[in-house]
Amino acid sequence: MNREVKQRLTWVKLYEQTGDAGLTCRRCGISRPTLRKWWQRYQAEGINGLESRSRRPKHIPYRKVTPEVERWILDLRHKRMIGSRRIQHELQRLHRFHLSLETIHKVLKRNQVAPLRRPPRRRHVKRYERKVPGDRTSHGNPISTGRWKERKRQTFRNSTRLLTCHCLSTR
Repeated sequence: MNREVKQRLTWVKLYEQTGDAGLTCRRCGISRPTLRKWWQRYQAEGINGLESRSRRPKHIPYRKVTPEVERWILDLRHKRMIGSRRIQHELQRLHRFHLSLETIHKVLKRNQVAPLRRPPRRRHVKRYERKVPGDRTSHGNPISTGRWKERKRQTFRNSTRLLTCHCLSTR
């Protein structure tokens, strides 16, 4: 007997002893519908009724993707080499049938269809074009030459040196 069954059996036994559902629920920290569910199962099946059951449906009444629709999807993929979104539009256009992209993707995965390979993207190259080779946008601006950080550092060093010298001379 696993831990869950022992716990449920404790709830049921406490309810049998007290006869008060409210008291049992408060003590065990469960809701009344939960206690009612396990109490009814225990009465009908005994300790075996306290086992967890599968929540999976026993049958699916309506299957969205029939074998025919699956064949349409696979034919479009193999003959035209198009992706899920284009397959979705083509199914709508040719067969007046709508499926979500996720459903189409699941059909392709289930049939182990390899994903489409994208062509490599071309990287954008920033071109250097001036009337005169070597011409810059502005000659006197240190920001455009890339030396502005260096000048800023030198200015800071010079100012700290001056402050240090001034402080030492006043002592």
